[in-house]
Amino acid sequence: MYLEHFQLTELPFRLSPDPAFLYLSKEHARAKAYMESTIWFTDGFVIITGEIGSGKTTLIETFLRELEKDVVVAQVAQTQISATEFLQTVLVQFGFSPFKMRKGELIATLNQFLVEQYAAGRKVLLIVDEAQNLSNRVLEEIRLLSGVETTKEKVLRIILAGQPELGEKLDSAELIQLVQRVRLRFHLTALSPEDTQAYVLHRLEVAGSHGRQIFTDEAHPVIFRYTGGVPRLINTLCDTAMMSACVLERSTVGVEELKVAIEELQWVEFAARTNRMRAAMADMPPPRPVGPDQIMARIIVAHAGEYVEERPLRPGRLIIGRTSDNDLQIDSKFVSRHHCQIITNADGSVLEDLNSTNGVYLKSKRVRKHYLNDGDVIALGKHEIMYVDERSARARSRQETSGSHELPADEKSRSKGGRTPAGRPN
Repeated sequence: MYLEHFQLTELPFRLSPDPAFLYLSKEHARAKAYMESTIWFTDGFVIITGEIGSGKTTLIETFLRELEKDVVVAQVAQTQISATEFLQTVLVQFGFSPFKMRKGELIATLNQFLVEQYAAGRKVLLIVDEAQNLSNRVLEEIRLLSGVETTKEKVLRIILAGQPELGEKLDSAELIQLVQRVRLRFHLTALSPEDTQAYVLHRLEVAGSHGRQIFTDEAHPVIFRYTGGVPRLINTLCDTAMMSACVLERSTVGVEELKVAIEELQWVEFAARTNRMRAAMADMPPPRPVGPDQIMARIIVAHAGEYVEERPLRPGRLIIGRTSDNDLQIDSKFVSRHHCQIITNADGSVLEDLNSTNGVYLKSKRVRKHYLNDGDVIALGKHEIMYVDERSARARSRQETSGSHELPADEKSRSKGGRTPAGRPN
């Protein structure tokens, strides 16, 4: 590795959640304070959400390391389980062997344990990571557990941490009783450009740089542009760039070494591959020059077979979701806050799922990324979106005008039972 080359004592950008490397931005410090509040208040119930790789797990590990000995903790990370399995998992964390118990016995044992710990002067804390995967039935069990109390106060503190879908799930009508129990909710955002640079320097310092410059000043804006300030992505890019610099026998990591790493990772700029609404898509020129007002395609939205609306697709990005900050709002409980996006350029349009809860489906098959073809029908919950490629329509019109009997390429493919991937790069 590159430790000796850069004279470091530890790898600075490991992906494992090591509390020793935690960088407390203002946002992270606030999230940690909210976690700590569960111990201060007898009815502590906190929800922490954040994008993938934003540092939630590292915060949890740091928080746990600093807890006093009078706090008894159950930490659950496997969340794709049934309500009974969840109760069993919690009891195992508390030292029980509950696998032959019926559900009623599980609940009674857990309730008794909580009251006993309170009587002994101990605080009990339940932490659930990746909580966005919990079913509504499991979340209902958590609500019931949060209500266990003595004559004076509640006896269980709770922290739920998860991706933004957790917040969307909690906002549903089915979980209104659970949300009423929550004391604090906080969404952990990505690092700013300044915090991104401070984050890199902090981890290098912990790893033994002793103030030596390893990344050049010009490198930091590039790091932010390709990672968006997401800690996990920063670690991946910086680690790869340091290995590249080591191989090239460079004493520092600059823009050139970062470009080598970016090519190896096959990354594009962060704004082009995420759902962050403030990303400047206009800063990314399309592969071919087209007019910004030129309509490349259009989408037709329907619900239960009934026409809803139609939208033109011009070069750039169109984000679809449930909330009003989207380019196309679909107000449905089956649609996530930011559900999917369509990126259009001179080569065509690409549909990308933005980690939605209920997914994006094409011909009953869930897709994460799909190069749209003329006539594709995409299902989002109970809504359907048909993609109409205007270039195909223009090609057909030209041929009808010229009297040619030759089919356009996409029609040839369709007549043979195939499809032409309009928008797929050559």
